[in-house]
Amino acid sequence: MSRSLSEWLDRLERLHPVEIEMGLERVSAVRDRLNLRPAFPVILVGGTNGKGSTCAMLESIYHRAGYNVGLYTSPHLVAYNERVRVGTREAGDEELVEAFERVDSARGDISLTYFEFGTLAAQLIFSGRMVELAILEVGLGGRLDAVNVFEPACSVVVSVDIDHIEYLGGDRESIGREKAGIFRSGVAAVCADESPPASLVAHAQAVGADLHLIGRDFGHARADSGWNFWSSAGKKTGLPLPALNGARQLDNAAAAFECVRILQPLLPVDMGALRNGLIHARCPGRFQVLPGKPEVILDVAHNAAAARTLSENLRQMPCTGRTLAVFAVLRDKQIHEIASALAGQVDRWFVCDLPVARAAPAASVRDVLLQQAASMQVDVFDNVATGFAAAREAARENDRILLFGSFYTVSQALKSSGTPGLQARF
Repeated sequence: MSRSLSEWLDRLERLHPVEIEMGLERVSAVRDRLNLRPAFPVILVGGTNGKGSTCAMLESIYHRAGYNVGLYTSPHLVAYNERVRVGTREAGDEELVEAFERVDSARGDISLTYFEFGTLAAQLIFSGRMVELAILEVGLGGRLDAVNVFEPACSVVVSVDIDHIEYLGGDRESIGREKAGIFRSGVAAVCADESPPASLVAHAQAVGADLHLIGRDFGHARADSGWNFWSSAGKKTGLPLPALNGARQLDNAAAAFECVRILQPLLPVDMGALRNGLIHARCPGRFQVLPGKPEVILDVAHNAAAARTLSENLRQMPCTGRTLAVFAVLRDKQIHEIASALAGQVDRWFVCDLPVARAAPAASVRDVLLQQAASMQVDVFDNVATGFAAAREAARENDRILLFGSFYTVSQALKSSGTPGLQARF
């Protein structure tokens, strides 16, 4: 009797002895047993922040151009099905179960992590659905990430900053080298980091990648109510702003546009698809402003760079009332730096525990916040649902509630029965 999707996901969490194990040997071996050699072009998208938004824009542009597009992203917010999309629609439970069973049968005695299992399953689905293009979001780093066992037609690194230092190194140069691991000889590589680490540029040169840098080979400029894109092929003017909110979305859009331009001979896209793709792109949880009063903002920002961007976004969208922050974070993150970036934007904190082993205890997070200012108002809750409910109770009509700190934080709010109406608004 076949397992259900939820049973499979529970099993995948227990199959491998550790949650994360960097390396390509095991996943490459199972890929070969499955004979997974995609006939369709693949775009690999990595980066510390912004890769989810860039993937969403690429998916939307190519979908509007009439292509059957596969998109693989992680993590999910509400349901695992979000990770695998074909034609902008999430894969069904039965389809995912069938793919998991095929991977399980092929792997034999080879142990795979949760993410590795999912990566191979997604590619099986894409092959079965005969997609014309697959967009694969890098899970962690790049060089040793499971998606890197597939050969790209173009690789994108959106940004490089400090995160996952236990796996990638403690400085931008070390991390940049890991991100650049998705570059290939003779294959276009797009980087949208305005100050790319020397290690990234050096690796591109060493492997013979065709590197395209923002500010040198392509870029953007605001113009009236829209923006302009420029590259070696010329300019595209009067473009609509992306539907996705945020101060860095033009960097992400420019990276997507440069990737599309590079692949134009292989996958032609007209101007209408570019414009409509920007307007219709969706990426939940990235400075997502929900309608209604009080205003609710969801943001998965979970590192210092993302927190600084979040702070900038809040400044660009002033609030006549107070900002109440519901905050929960993992202990391996730069909690002090995240708190520092948002300290001037938040009037009251609702700090919560998360039901995962890697979570930072809410009491410890409170202590970090109070180091910033002893007079800061900080309340502690044992879960996100109760913290968010308390923030809603405390909020006045002109206040806003900011819910951020982790994918888990946003996910817990969306899943919780203690947040009535939120998932419908989501």
